[in-house]
Amino acid sequence: MDQDTVLAVFDREMRQGIRADGPGARVERVGGVVRHVGADADGWNGIVWSDLDEATADAAVAEQVEYFTSLGRGFEWKLYGHDRPADLPGRLRAAGFVPEPEETLMVADIKDLPTSIELPEGVRLLPVTDAAGVELAVAAQERAFGEARPYHRQLLLGQLAAGLPPAVVAMAGDVPVSAARMELHPGTSFASLWGGGTVPEWRGRGVYRALVAFRTRIAAEHGYRYLQVDASDQSRPILRRLGFVPLATTTPYVR
Repeated sequence: MDQDTVLAVFDREMRQGIRADGPGARVERVGGVVRHVGADADGWNGIVWSDLDEATADAAVAEQVEYFTSLGRGFEWKLYGHDRPADLPGRLRAAGFVPEPEETLMVADIKDLPTSIELPEGVRLLPVTDAAGVELAVAAQERAFGEARPYHRQLLLGQLAAGLPPAVVAMAGDVPVSAARMELHPGTSFASLWGGGTVPEWRGRGVYRALVAFRTRIAAEHGYRYLQVDASDQSRPILRRLGFVPLATTTPYVR
């Protein structure tokens, strides 16, 4: 993989060319900024791309703060390690943003990824096809990440309504122990993996790898070339072993 080339394609297709994530949401391009405005305050609101320099950064940040404040919404500035100016992180902090844990943008060529699904004894994969499945997925996510995830529920219900490929839940008997979803991005080279989380007592047993393989099959069937993940410290080593390559860091700055 030519990492610089793939990163440039990612920036162009997935950040500058981002599409709204559901009904009522919209994408707006204002000056050197591309922002996503959720359908409501529970949707995802944030900056996905910026082309700024030392002379324009402070004014652009202030403009976005004023805009989302006028809507009564908090929002995220999704900052990548190669974004400019180099001191943009400090400028965001000065404007009241708080950085969340850094993640790693990782990409793999789908043809190089394993698609065999190997599960621990007693675990099965359940595609999410109805509202009951959504609640199982949300329950697994909330236990895995230790926080409520109303946006996750909203996304899954939206995917169901739109007939998009299902999320998947790993079930140990009747108990949801892991869940993940994916997004297909028409007109791009990328499908993206999101929300992969496993409850503590089931980590290290191959459940996460099985969820990746399940979604890889779907992306391949739909003709996508790359899979993209914003990887946490926990998932990054697993993804590297599977064949994903780190391209950049990404940090959510939240206000």
